[in-house]
Amino acid sequence: MKATLRTVRLALAEPLRISRSTMSARDAVWLTIEHEGLRGHGEAVTSVYFGLDTATLERHLYESGRALGRFPDPESALRDRPADGRPPAVTAAVGSALLDLCGKRAGVPVHRLLGARDAPRAHTARTIGIVPARHAAAQARTLVAAGFALLKVKAGAPDPEEDLDRVRAVRAAAPDARVLLDPNGAWTPGQARRLVPRYAELGVEAVEQPVAPGDPEALARLAECSPLPVIADEDAVGLEDVRRLAGRVHGVNVKLAKCGGPRAALRIAELLAGSDTALMLGCLTASTLGLAPAVHLADRARWADLDGHLLLADDPWTGIGGADGVVRASGLPGLGVRLSRTGEAGGP
Repeated sequence: MKATLRTVRLALAEPLRISRSTMSARDAVWLTIEHEGLRGHGEAVTSVYFGLDTATLERHLYESGRALGRFPDPESALRDRPADGRPPAVTAAVGSALLDLCGKRAGVPVHRLLGARDAPRAHTARTIGIVPARHAAAQARTLVAAGFALLKVKAGAPDPEEDLDRVRAVRAAAPDARVLLDPNGAWTPGQARRLVPRYAELGVEAVEQPVAPGDPEALARLAECSPLPVIADEDAVGLEDVRRLAGRVHGVNVKLAKCGGPRAALRIAELLAGSDTALMLGCLTASTLGLAPAVHLADRARWADLDGHLLLADDPWTGIGGADGVVRASGLPGLGVRLSRTGEAGGP
């Protein structure tokens, strides 16, 4: 097997402000694994929060790609590749590329390799960042008109009333939409206990990681008395984190880039089954290539937040939809995605 890398810049259509940062672009590193004339693709994106810059991703993906040479075929690599201590985002990209290649070799879509018979589809949330209330209302109206039924509103501004005004504006502009709230860990436990009931009164459906990560017990205690379902995100990175929180919070946001890929996400889903903790599938801002593996798992989730590719000014890949509020796994072999003309123009 031969592995190659390509690094591209993904620009957002508009800057996305959350409680801890504002992002206007990020780099993506594409891994291509070739075997007997077929190619499988995976993507890892840079992340300040996870400490992943472009050079780090390139180094780890290059080393992982070289290590694949010891396997005779992608199936054995997918089955027998040992845990090597690399960042979960790298493990996820390698696993996704191998699944893509295995699916193409077998002539079946990735969701079949992952145990689903029918092609998954899901109504995805669409993110509204920390923006003025008037802008948030305009975004909400546009998104609902396009077909989005679930909106995710970011919170965590220095003035809590600004966040409340934003949610009020969204509710007024889109009264029939379901609304999730995501402060990205911006509140103290005391602030959360005071603020969450106010959002419950506004009809918010659930709140994601309201308190600062690092103290999962505080998150679990909040969930015990919260009038809204509490979803863990930054406090639920991998399987052991989820094991500690299963049955103690109402949901867990699983992102392939933080748990290690589709098969790791499946293990988390199996762990949560019967625990009264629901699965949410989330993402980083990435291209369709980066989102596609999670879409092939979307039938396992209560909430899908798979809009990272929709935030881009120009997505270089295509194949999972989402502009109408619904993401769909392709029935084509592998991940079912392909480079758009824009992506092809940027290089081989």
